[in-house]
Amino acid sequence: MEPYSNKKPAIPQGWLRALLFMIIYFGILLAVSVIILLIFKKTGNSETKGGSNPSLIYVPFIINAVLSILIVWAFRKLIDRQTFSSLGFDFDKQGANAAVGFFLGVLILCVGTLILYFTHYLQWIDINFNANDLFISFGLMVIVALYEEIVFRGYILNNLLSSVGKWPALVISALLFALAHAANPGYSILAAVNIFLAGVLLGINYIYTKNLWFAILLHFSWNFFQGPVLGYEVSGLNLQSIFQHEMHGNEFITGGKFGFEGSLLAAVLYIVSIAGLAWVYQKKYAVTVAAMVKN
Repeated sequence: MEPYSNKKPAIPQGWLRALLFMIIYFGILLAVSVIILLIFKKTGNSETKGGSNPSLIYVPFIINAVLSILIVWAFRKLIDRQTFSSLGFDFDKQGANAAVGFFLGVLILCVGTLILYFTHYLQWIDINFNANDLFISFGLMVIVALYEEIVFRGYILNNLLSSVGKWPALVISALLFALAHAANPGYSILAAVNIFLAGVLLGINYIYTKNLWFAILLHFSWNFFQGPVLGYEVSGLNLQSIFQHEMHGNEFITGGKFGFEGSLLAAVLYIVSIAGLAWVYQKKYAVTVAAMVKN
């Protein structure tokens, strides 16, 4: 038995724990982001593919990841009085959910890309395989998927579920997920809506299972295949990619500078995916969901 697994939280209300976490978490990350931005401006490094040292784009993500995991760990131990692993890392019987998450990200991107190609919004122009760039990008996408899911689904959604119903908790966590991306390049109203929908899609398995592997694998496959493989911007960030393309036409359809996830097409595919998963999970977990939310 874990030494503090049966202790009551220092703050009884889950929503209040989530609120306190958000204030401290976003405050720390904002301060650190300002410092990083000042350093980048001072050194003159670019965050684009053509910059003098593009690999430096990964430094802020690594710093954010370390800080995020440390803050969640501290809150989980000192405020929630639960183990860090209880956020939802148990892989037992979750292999199928993890696989669904991974392949769903790939499927949505493939369907969207084919639609853009055959409607002449997208034109392939080159292929550039660089094993070193791909390996670094792979590691970066693993880091981003892991720490963002630990924060938004593992901690925030987990605590909200102990105070409010599963759907309000999911909506609130998705809104916060969208807010966290507001400073990304190319952010727009449609991009905000899509990041919110992505937050719902990433969290929909968690409200039934309280397990993170579906969301982590979906988040990873979405970012990795969207940017380093297919060449879209990833939430406005331009990364080295294998396939390179040009976009033509209305940015409302293509996503513009924010990437595919800033497009109307992505919104439609998100909504279809959310509706399908909600229907499947409601049938699959209808008997046990009430008990899981209480726990």
